Parts: sequence; structure tokens; C-alpha cells
Amino acid sequence: MKALVIGGTGPTGPHIIRGLVERGYDVAMLNRGSHDNPAIPTHIERLVGDPHFPETLSDVLRDRTFDLVVATYGRIRYVADVLADKTDRLITVGGSPGYRGYADPHALIPAGPPIPTPENATRVETEEEARFGFLIRATEDALLAHHEQGHMNVTHFRYPLVYGPGQVRTIFITWAIQRCLDGRKAVPLANGGMNINTRGFSENMAHAVLLAVDHPDRSAGKIYNCGDDQQFSMAQWIELIAREMDHTLEIVPIPDAYASPGRELTLFASADYHRVLDLKNIYADLGYRDQVPAVDAVRRTVQWLQKNSKRDEDVIAGIRAHYWVEDQLLDICRRTADEMAALEHQEGQFHHSYAHPRKPGLKRDHRKR
Repeated sequence: MKALVIGGTGPTGPHIIRGLVERGYDVAMLNRGSHDNPAIPTHIERLVGDPHFPETLSDVLRDRTFDLVVATYGRIRYVADVLADKTDRLITVGGSPGYRGYADPHALIPAGPPIPTPENATRVETEEEARFGFLIRATEDALLAHHEQGHMNVTHFRYPLVYGPGQVRTIFITWAIQRCLDGRKAVPLANGGMNINTRGFSENMAHAVLLAVDHPDRSAGKIYNCGDDQQFSMAQWIELIAREMDHTLEIVPIPDAYASPGRELTLFASADYHRVLDLKNIYADLGYRDQVPAVDAVRRTVQWLQKNSKRDEDVIAGIRAHYWVEDQLLDICRRTADEMAALEHQEGQFHHSYAHPRKPGLKRDHRKR
């Protein structure tokens, strides 16, 4: 059996390739050749071509055919067009911004995506509403059209924010790591870091894709959300990272409008709304469960970054450039907290809403209920 992986060098690619080899596939990998990944065995065939354009992809594939193609990179709608006569089975990977409300929470009433957001939630309808999200929707529609027309058996995955060794964007972890290394004691976070965005560990997300390889009939013509079984708020992420660094970072809540030092941590530069994907379909159809528990996955990611990330002075300088504003925000928060604490607070006591008579035969209890 022959398989082609388009992409392959990102955080999930090596795990997908290894899984295909273990399943008996002769695997080739196609990408632009701009970089490789030492986790990919040398015997894997490397094809160099740009999957963002149909002509360059066609040039490199020519008359080759495959039993299976897993496309994690490139302009997927063009990839599907080129591969329609080169394979009977196509598994593709995209993202979640095609959902209405992900980029612009106020496009929905009430504002913000549904919690959790199912696969059939409303998607972006026009390019004017959100261009990137509309292009994702157009790609998904094109993929399903190929399936419905009988060109290929197609399954599509909406990746969450992927983390793990080799992840492309590490700032939300290095943001905390550097503050620990610099001995910072507290960080101001928008809304106390209570917002949640679905994330997925690289090995877990590769496992999700491989489940579609194992179950072509169950997954035929379907789109799946995916993500770790357990999700963390941003505050919990900071806590887990700091713990792995043997450090403690106090989290001080501030309004989102003034949370510039932590803006890079938030999806679409907003911490006011959750973006949580509904995962029940991948559980029910494919039996998905995390291969690596999320707490262990965070620990392994921090360890990998510590060992493998090259010291980038520009990145470090960019992180440290926020410290002065952070310190001013923390001072303002502490002064404001002192003023609020000085008010004469009257705390209500919690009482169960149902009657609890203390003696038998009473029509009302001691609270007249």
C-alpha cells in the first residue's frame, strides 16, 4: 500500500508518518523542502513541490497514484482537485476559524461561539464577514463535494491550537517560561486567564487522524473537531508551565482592554470569549481518547522547548519589553484591591433553597420555608 503525506515536518507530521509505516504503508512525504524533521526516518521518500498551487503539485506528482493521501499542509482545496484522479482515499486537516463567531464574536447573538461548538454550528457566510474563515468554509465545501460526487472517500479534521515538540507557534508557552527564568512573581492576565481555547497535543492529534485511516467507512464524508480530552484555562496553562519550571506565578486579573502584555496568549487578540470545540462525534464514531494525558503533554512540551529551543534574543527582548507595563498594571491592581477591600462589605450566607425541618410534623422549617 502506498501513502502520501503532504506536509509532514510540522508537530503532527512525524507521528502520522510513523503510524502509517506501522500500518504497513510505503510512505512518501511532499512539501516545499524548506526544512526537514529529524524525527522522520531517512528511508521516507521526500518529494519537493509546493502544495499551495495546483500546477506545482501536479508537476511533482505527474502520473503517480496512492492508496491513501493525508494532507496537512497547503491549499487543501487545490490539493483535493489535483488528487481526485490519483487516490481513492483523502484525509485532510484544516482549522476552526470557519465557524461564525470565532474571529468576530459579535457576529452571533449572544456574542461568542456556542460552548461547546459542534461540527454543524453556523459557519462564516461571506468573505466580507471574515475572509480567512470564509476561505476555510469554501475549502470544506469543496472537499465534501469531491466525496459526494464519488471522486474520493474524504474525511476532514478541524485541528485545534496544536502544541508539542516542533509546534510552529510557541509564544504562549515561551511567554510563561521566560517570566519564570527572569524570576517574575506575578503576571496580569485578561479576566484572570479564565478563557478557554481548545488545544491538542501533537501526538494526540496525529492519533485522531490515524483513526480515520483505520476506519474509512465510519469516517467517510465527515468533518471532525478534535482536541485533547482535558482542556485548561489560560490560568491553568500558566500554572502548569510555572510548576514545570519549579516556579510560581501569581495571576492578577485585569480587564481585557488593558491586557496588552498578554495579548499574544489569546486567540484573535481577545480573551473575552471561549472557543471550545465539541468532540463527541470523534469519540462516538472513531473511539478517540488521548494517547498522552494533557497534564503530561504540557510537561513534555515545556521540557522539549527548554532543551531544543535556540536562544532568540529578539524574542526574549520582545517578551521583556512588556515588563514595565506589567509592573504598572500590577501596582494599579494592588491599589485598587486595597480600596475595594476597605469598603463595608456585607456577605450573604448560602442556604439550601429547599426546606429542611428540624422536627417531624412541622409545616415550615426554621427559615419559614
